[in-house]
Amino acid sequence: MTAVAAALLNDDILGPGDRCASSTNRKFEGRQEPGARTHLMSPAMVAAAAVSGRLVDSLSLGRAS
Repeated sequence: MTAVAAALLNDDILGPGDRCASSTNRKFEGRQEPGARTHLMSPAMVAAAAVSGRLVDSLSLGRAS
């Protein structure tokens, strides 16, 4: 699973089953294959996904488990 893909900074392509955390709703042609998912999130949620390597609630970071 791709937790975070920076479409503007590299030429990664999301493949089937990959997921992307994004704070922009701009769809770049040819960047996402069928079956890939883009999750539109706040900048804080995208940062939390980048730090944790998975999709998480930004409010859960820093709390004891």
